[in-house]
Amino acid sequence: MALWRGSVCAGFLALAVGCVFLLEPDLPGSALSTLWSSLRLGPVPALPGPASPEGRLAAAWDALIVRPARRWRRVAVGVNACVDVVLSGVKLLKALGLHPGDAKDHAILHSKNDLKEAFVHFMGKGAAAERFFSNKEDFHDIAQIASEFPEAQHYVGGNAALIGQKFATNSDLKVLLCGPIGPKLHELLDDNVFVPPESLQEVDEFHLILEYQAGEEWDQLKAPHANRFIFSHDLSNGAMNMLEVFVSSLEEFQPDLVVLSGLHMMEGQNKELQRKRILEVVTSISDIPTGVPVHLELASMTNRDLMNNIVHQVFPVVASLGLNEQELLFLSQSASGPHSSLSSWDGVPDVGMVSDILFWILKEHGKSPSRTSDLTRIHFHTLVYHILATVDGYWANQLAAVAAGARVAGTQACATEAIDASRVSLRAPLEFTTSHSGAGSRIVLNPNEPVVKWHREGISFHFTPVLVCKDPVRTVGLGDAISAEGLFYSEVHPH
Repeated sequence: MALWRGSVCAGFLALAVGCVFLLEPDLPGSALSTLWSSLRLGPVPALPGPASPEGRLAAAWDALIVRPARRWRRVAVGVNACVDVVLSGVKLLKALGLHPGDAKDHAILHSKNDLKEAFVHFMGKGAAAERFFSNKEDFHDIAQIASEFPEAQHYVGGNAALIGQKFATNSDLKVLLCGPIGPKLHELLDDNVFVPPESLQEVDEFHLILEYQAGEEWDQLKAPHANRFIFSHDLSNGAMNMLEVFVSSLEEFQPDLVVLSGLHMMEGQNKELQRKRILEVVTSISDIPTGVPVHLELASMTNRDLMNNIVHQVFPVVASLGLNEQELLFLSQSASGPHSSLSSWDGVPDVGMVSDILFWILKEHGKSPSRTSDLTRIHFHTLVYHILATVDGYWANQLAAVAAGARVAGTQACATEAIDASRVSLRAPLEFTTSHSGAGSRIVLNPNEPVVKWHREGISFHFTPVLVCKDPVRTVGLGDAISAEGLFYSEVHPH
């Protein structure tokens, strides 16, 4: 009986310690261990619940992510679409008889050797990039070898198609997609995606996605991060052939949100055609009814003139931007913004520098009493953290939006329904300064309160870490999924 009573007491004591942990999750583990040991309850057990920083952060996100009061009903997305052929970059280049050597970036790829040098350059940095391959015959040969590779996989590709596909996972949303859509792509698209007949074409546009894993080696070359190198000989998307079809479809579809992407595909065109197309884009967007926000999704670019034209002509007619760290720095370099003397980011992009550039974009090119511009929102994403910057008074639910965008980065990369704390890691800076201009403050990150907010001259910033997948299943389309999810949870104030 005494033994039985002792067991019951031990059980109650164990339950009490468990309750202490549940009620005070921030209590240091050492304190709980000391309490347990002093009660002589045996070996210290593993702490229950989401005890790791990753688990606590994921649980906090789930509590923060709520749907907006006013939701989108109809979303129109255009205009770049293709079939992505995804495979190992190292294996494909080996199959092409290429060997790693000089690392050199090429704005446009003219040969297999250019492809190899550019791939080596970006794999060595662990950075994503996208390039145009100018030689049609060589590209066709490479694409055929890639498509027939045993491990090659075919997916929906192109920013517009990927964003449309992500939106279509919400059954209460109607999604229109315009782009050059061939038979293979049409087959791959979600049934909820409506494609106007004028968007259908007989042949697909193929993009080759050369992936590599963190730590993957090719002779002396070693990738610091998992990422991908994209290249194509894509003329339909390059000329934005579906822009007119897209704009003409909007009148009948009557969307309450428009998402535009594909401007980066014009890099393969001559300057005159680029200028002409930019003007047509601006005119087309200006025809969209007032009150319907337009989000512009940027992508990897190397042409500074084209980027500068987009900044000065397209930014004022869109309400929202989505971009990553390479696009942000290149934008600042092209338009003489803050920190433009940096040639590249050194590891994780500095939060204060990123914040300075976002602030400059919205102050110099965003909406203000003295400037005719619609731009009020920027969703910045990099591997380990996201920032949403908004002009005050125009957007709501941005705390949920930035958390949702970060959460989907972790689930999609790991191919899980929910965040699996054992498969992700918290790599964001735990302390940072919000600006380098003298207006910054020091932030210490708490996983239990993972969204940090600060203000600067009428602009709000929402920051959250990303839980990075340790062994990513697929990296392609993460930026598009992030932007789509962030938009899905966003609410625009009527003006």
